[in-house]
Amino acid sequence: MKRKLVTVIQARMGSSRLPGKVLMPILGKPVLWHIVQRLKKAEGIDQVIIATSRLTRDNPIAEFCQKQNVFCFRGDEVDVLDRFYQAAKASGAEDLIRITGDCPLADPELIGQVIHYYYDYGFEYCGVATGAGVAHEGFNGRFPDGLDAEIFSFAVLERAWKEADGVLYREHVTPYLWKHPDKFKNGIFRSKKIDYSQMRWTMDNAEDYDLIRNIYESLYPENPGFLMKDILELMKKEPGLFSKNQHFVGKEGYEAFWH
Repeated sequence: MKRKLVTVIQARMGSSRLPGKVLMPILGKPVLWHIVQRLKKAEGIDQVIIATSRLTRDNPIAEFCQKQNVFCFRGDEVDVLDRFYQAAKASGAEDLIRITGDCPLADPELIGQVIHYYYDYGFEYCGVATGAGVAHEGFNGRFPDGLDAEIFSFAVLERAWKEADGVLYREHVTPYLWKHPDKFKNGIFRSKKIDYSQMRWTMDNAEDYDLIRNIYESLYPENPGFLMKDILELMKKEPGLFSKNQHFVGKEGYEAFWH
């Protein structure tokens, strides 16, 4: 029997660096719309839901979900682990994929590969090699920042929800899992041939938004399902396009998760 696999997108309007980013327009559609459409293309996902806060300022996200017929769970803004857990519980998920609202280039093909890797090896948690989860390691087969995806069982999420204490663990959902390999069977899905750690495809600042909007304008009209490989091809043709947010690389503060 296949286990129910639900993707939970964490989204809120209150970003300090780029407020309202999840509903900013790209080719006439909100960023969240594009993320949902890309995730629906990933093989093996049964449902895509959005977890936002109960704050009034996040009402536009709930309204977006209603219009798009996407299940929306509203919970605590600060205790994101609780919000994520309650959303997962409400969906009846047995396994979860975690995506954040600042990843408009989430790659359905890569996510499909991670899903297979997770099930084939019987992991309890598995993450794409990018972001804070691998920040304590050196040069080691990373994917571009912004292609983040994590998959884990509801059982280990529930254990983290019960056991994890402190701001770091409650605000960020999964550090309790990837910082305790002694407690959980963890995996990391790495890039086999090339390290892409100098590539920043996340959306946290105005320059990131400009880059991502330009990528969509270049690729989406002819290929709405464009993938990482298509972005890399574009990068070869127009390297200048990708320089606008390079000054943020290495300044994400990911190392703080390991101190």
